[in-house]
Amino acid sequence: MEVSEDDYFYHDNFSFNISYDDYPSLCEKDDIRSFAALFLPIMYTVCLVVGLAGNALVMAVYAYHKRLKTMMDAFLTHLAMADLLLLFTLPFWAVDASRGWMVGEVVCKIVSAFYTVNFTCCMLLLACISLDRYLALARVQGEEQRGLLQKVFNRRHCWKVCLVVWATAFMLGLPDLILSEVRWASNRSVCLAIYPPSMARGGKAALEIAEVLLGFLLPFLVMVICYWSMGRALNSLPVESRGKKWKALRVLLIVVGAFVVTQLPYNVLKVYRAMDSVYALVDHCGTSKVLDQAAQVTESLALTHCCLNPILYAFMGSSFRQHMMKVAKKFGEKRRRRRRDHPAEEEGMDMTFNSHSVSQETNTFSI
Repeated sequence: MEVSEDDYFYHDNFSFNISYDDYPSLCEKDDIRSFAALFLPIMYTVCLVVGLAGNALVMAVYAYHKRLKTMMDAFLTHLAMADLLLLFTLPFWAVDASRGWMVGEVVCKIVSAFYTVNFTCCMLLLACISLDRYLALARVQGEEQRGLLQKVFNRRHCWKVCLVVWATAFMLGLPDLILSEVRWASNRSVCLAIYPPSMARGGKAALEIAEVLLGFLLPFLVMVICYWSMGRALNSLPVESRGKKWKALRVLLIVVGAFVVTQLPYNVLKVYRAMDSVYALVDHCGTSKVLDQAAQVTESLALTHCCLNPILYAFMGSSFRQHMMKVAKKFGEKRRRRRRDHPAEEEGMDMTFNSHSVSQETNTFSI
């Protein structure tokens, strides 16, 4: 398929890849490209540095323990892995925004697919974590029921749940793997998905809507239902437990609030752009520029959730904190042994945050 410079006026936003080639006049977007060349590399660098530090620590702690004891441990490990794989694509997009695509078509296909797969996988794993926390609280309160969810969400089937999540995300990333190409436009090479004429409008919009449904709406509904049910259960606790109750409720509100703030603007704009590709809602160059700039900002905001995930889900969980403190303690003991050539006096001390031997499945989020 031949693509000329006039066919694609702006493609710096790699997720949307929306062209306005049906406009009757040329819409010059040099100012939008200049903004992207400055804004996107800065945002991607911040996300990369902060996200690598947090998620690498999560992976290191669980790798050191070599055994995932609970479903929550498994979900956090897969979430950190998906975040890391997503973050590793950001340097490519940062260079693309500032200088154009410079590493060939094969890398273009792989990086485009990696971005979609891991972004979707992160969102679906957040839904799994919400379900796991809800079921764990039900078990603690003695409300365990042998329903379908209880049968599926246990350690024996954990790998199957994770496999379904990754397979679903891969299916959404398959079009990017197949359709992404490198084209010359606006005096530089760009990496974008080239849709066949038969699906240039409807097919593109359908894929965008599917990503919104599976990557935002489904996880959001699961989170709201599960955390609302957990909030009601916590609210019914005795008065003497009010301090712990409100601490747990604040954690739930922060988790849901962070998801809404980072993901809602991006997905609302995504739906609007999908509708525009079908019904040509935007017919003014100024409006098109505003949407392009909004797409850059909201997508960067959505990516910040990769940095927040370790804080919201790992460091807030008492189970992970126990793992991390044990690793730090053992590391400190090894250093003392090297210095003094004999075991540390405090070797037998077991640092924990929970005085009860409640199931490891239920001590995350301090609930």
